[in-house]
Amino acid sequence: MELTLLGTGAPAGLPEPDCPCARCAAASGPEARAATSLLVDGTLLLDLTPGPALAAARAGQSLGGVRQVLLSHPHDGPALEVPAGLPSPVRVPDRQELALISGHRVRALALDAPGTGYRVTGPDGRRLLYLPPGAAPAGTPLSTPVGTGPATGSGAGPHTDEPRDGVDGPYDVVVLDVLGRPDALARLREVGAVAATTDVLAVHIGHDVPPGPELHRRLAAAGARAVPDGTTLTVGAPAGPGTLPRRTLVLGGARSGKSLEAERRLAAFPGVVYVATGGSRDDDPDWGARVAEHRERRPATWRTEETCDLVPLLDSDGPPLLIDCLSLWLTRTMDEVEAWDDTLWERGGATALAERVSALVAALRRTPRHVVAVSNEVGSGVVPATPAGRRFRDELGRLNSRFADECEHVLLTVAGVALPLR
Repeated sequence: MELTLLGTGAPAGLPEPDCPCARCAAASGPEARAATSLLVDGTLLLDLTPGPALAAARAGQSLGGVRQVLLSHPHDGPALEVPAGLPSPVRVPDRQELALISGHRVRALALDAPGTGYRVTGPDGRRLLYLPPGAAPAGTPLSTPVGTGPATGSGAGPHTDEPRDGVDGPYDVVVLDVLGRPDALARLREVGAVAATTDVLAVHIGHDVPPGPELHRRLAAAGARAVPDGTTLTVGAPAGPGTLPRRTLVLGGARSGKSLEAERRLAAFPGVVYVATGGSRDDDPDWGARVAEHRERRPATWRTEETCDLVPLLDSDGPPLLIDCLSLWLTRTMDEVEAWDDTLWERGGATALAERVSALVAALRRTPRHVVAVSNEVGSGVVPATPAGRRFRDELGRLNSRFADECEHVLLTVAGVALPLR
């Protein structure tokens, strides 16, 4: 099965018409994108991009063989342009399946937002999932009950030989709104619809993320990628080496956006365990407000553990860990080894702390889990006025360095911008 992405942008395209923002201004060349539209084997067209015939010609394709045009979401604005000779576009009712004369089967999937998702099975048995902008599957996303009503569309008829529910393996390619609905990708991973072998393609790309390197960095962190308009892919062909890191450290100063960056990197994964090393402080209303802000931002499916006992978590199998943050872990650990007192520090506190840090770093090295950790970068600030303050600054710098040495990805956040260091 061959897939051509005639467009990969949001419904308004990128850049958006008459939009003066910096991101639209930077969207040129391969980063300029027409509204998303997919051509499957030259015979099935999913959604329409403005000027579809011209878009197909630029991609070296023709729409002359298209026998079915399916729409996935409501289209606002001017009426869609349907080239002469192209079948009238239709939307398939939820849970109904079409059998095309080309040998393709298309099943309509119910969504949690207005629109319809489509599962396409090619004559070769390869499978593709396409979701409209801002939508995720409702219920089980792989197989849904076949409807009993009549199917519509040129060269199609009702198909009822698969009246089953449940997960029946991962897709070869998933095409969806990764940036707008990372939770949809997390849900697909949770039920086995997306696996390590699945090629995840981001579409419906608008001006919410800077185009270019930042866009591709964010998608790579989610295990997805974007391709230029006009790209043709063979469904089931290897997508290239994966870029998903197992261990990531996100550094930054106060209110730099480091926690948001860490959360964003795991938003497309299910069942994340958020490890809060700061705990709760009933006598500190400001701290409570900060904790509440973080909780409201996290997906409801994430689980929170308030602990500084990180080694057992790193040593166990399980879903991804988000550790926020190492600086609070160090504060608690220095409390436990009595590192603040100069005399006690010299008599054994320094040795005890070094042992704790070594144990943490060793656990990170051998962990089977996907880990994203947050820490403060304090080396560029004012020199603390007390020996204890300088001791904390120095030990945190050493901890950050050793932790970073075990990570595939290290980032520094400044003014909300994540700067890759490794």
